[in-house]
Amino acid sequence: MDYFNYERRQSSVVHIGDTPMGGTNPIRIQSMANVSTMDTEAAVEQAIRMIEAGAEYVRFTAQGEREARNLGVIRSHLRERGYTTPLVADIHFNPRAADAAAEEVEKVRINPGNYVDKARTFSHLEYTDEEYAAEIQKIRERLVPFLHICKEHHTAIRVGVNHGSLSDRIMSRYGDTPQGMVESCMEFLRICEEEDFHDIVLSIKASNTTVMVKTVRLLARVMAGEGMRYPLHLGVTEAGDGEDGRVKSAVGIGTLLADGLGDTIRVSLTEDPEAELPVARKLVDYIQEREGHRRIEAAYDPSFDPCFTGRRVTRQVQDIGGEAVPVVIADRRRGDFSLDRQAMPDYLYIGSEDPDNFPNEFRLIVDAHFWKDRPNVYPCFIASEAEIMHAYESPIKFISLTYDDLTDAMLQELRTDERVVILLRTHHQNGVGDMRAAMHRLRLADCEVPVVLCRGYEEADVESLRLKAAADFGALLLDGFGDGILLADDRIDDPRTLDQCMFSILQATRSRISKTEYISCPSCGRTLYDLQSAIARIKGATAHLKGLKIGIMGCIVNGPGEMADADYGYVGAGRGRINLYKGKTCVLKNIPEEEAVDRLVRLIKENGDWQD
Repeated sequence: MDYFNYERRQSSVVHIGDTPMGGTNPIRIQSMANVSTMDTEAAVEQAIRMIEAGAEYVRFTAQGEREARNLGVIRSHLRERGYTTPLVADIHFNPRAADAAAEEVEKVRINPGNYVDKARTFSHLEYTDEEYAAEIQKIRERLVPFLHICKEHHTAIRVGVNHGSLSDRIMSRYGDTPQGMVESCMEFLRICEEEDFHDIVLSIKASNTTVMVKTVRLLARVMAGEGMRYPLHLGVTEAGDGEDGRVKSAVGIGTLLADGLGDTIRVSLTEDPEAELPVARKLVDYIQEREGHRRIEAAYDPSFDPCFTGRRVTRQVQDIGGEAVPVVIADRRRGDFSLDRQAMPDYLYIGSEDPDNFPNEFRLIVDAHFWKDRPNVYPCFIASEAEIMHAYESPIKFISLTYDDLTDAMLQELRTDERVVILLRTHHQNGVGDMRAAMHRLRLADCEVPVVLCRGYEEADVESLRLKAAADFGALLLDGFGDGILLADDRIDDPRTLDQCMFSILQATRSRISKTEYISCPSCGRTLYDLQSAIARIKGATAHLKGLKIGIMGCIVNGPGEMADADYGYVGAGRGRINLYKGKTCVLKNIPEEEAVDRLVRLIKENGDWQD
């Protein structure tokens, strides 16, 4: 990985039907069906919709051998209609279903957390080295016959680790850590290597974007250390729907794609599967626009480890930097001062507007030549004006800089004046790499000036803007860079859209919590209730509960684990039946679906977490 210059990691090639992955092949996009795998007609029709929307692989859940065998029927029907897109079987808890699926489809996903190990119970067990080795031997004894079937039928596999379904065995030795997730994957991968089986794709997913990014980076590092270069499947689990689902996915997937990692992606939205594919395509295409960019010459701070990042240390200037949450600066140069109280920016940048035209309730940033000495007005300078900054008596002084502006003389000025905040901008084709270079220059110079990340776009399409901004800001925020953000786009008519997007990005990176967080899965054939309508009802009842985390899960595969840090959980227990959780504990079981949202609200109230 070149931290500053975009270059895609060259992985090994995996053969998956007529659509190979890795190496110099394109980054593949895929999705997962949410109809019953036993409903052949519905499965075929949904697969066709997904393929025509751009899916290069189509995944189905297979709870048992019966479902696994029916995938062969679905595959035959698709071939009869002229569709050769590879099918993938998604297996949990049932190795025999994996064996059957390997004879029917081009690829089988298995989950190390529940392939042999029992379902996670959150029990802390103690293993001696001998006992732990014996557990690995159990995995080997069950996995090797499966690999032989895959070899015979030319079936690829995905070793897919989920943060929410790590086994109690892994948890007991490694804890809920990136190291534990990587080791869960590597245990299986080493057995595959020993058996000379190499048609393997790897994934490590989490609903927490910080955990997901750091862990995938660590997996790539550990693999490289052991001489392995297997392709990577990227995704953020339980991302949700609408703006939040798109922003959260773009933050996690976009950051890793910017690192050059990733050979296939799935954007997991709690929407119809075909809605995921155009989003995935836009994201991949945007990141790959930086291919062949002008090289960024930069020095890397050796004390920085992208697998174990923390927030950059900065001095605090008023409410910017230090331990303060990142600020939101709204671009209001066009004179539209519409504001949304649910996404209220901390500062308004008004450019050359006269600050006397605004009330004192707004904190205004104005270009230095138009600054007036008022308690709520702060000057903004450009690089050539740095030498006159000291003449301005303002509690905060902003200066707009790029990486190239960070000369030795500028760094000295920034170290000396403790009231300065940088508005960091970029004009580079690889803006993420350019801004990373700036942050490392500041680190190496021991310059603790706060930095607000600023990006401008020319996107009329709101979805495209959200994906691009989330991928760009997210890559920096997840690495601990940024004491605030400023997003500009002159082609978006309503500036409140930009404000809402900035708060969503900060929420997705867990940099600043400003609303309820929903950890909701995308649904699949295991889901036995109407997940999309349930999410709409739950949001309608709880969207005002700022800072509360609510997990909404289709089934128990990842439910209790993926929402382990959620305050409350709403998990499918059976057809039309819901279990409710307080933290990791199931407190109400088998509630009729039509009563479950009201019971969830009552549970929140009973525990003192309700706000009117």
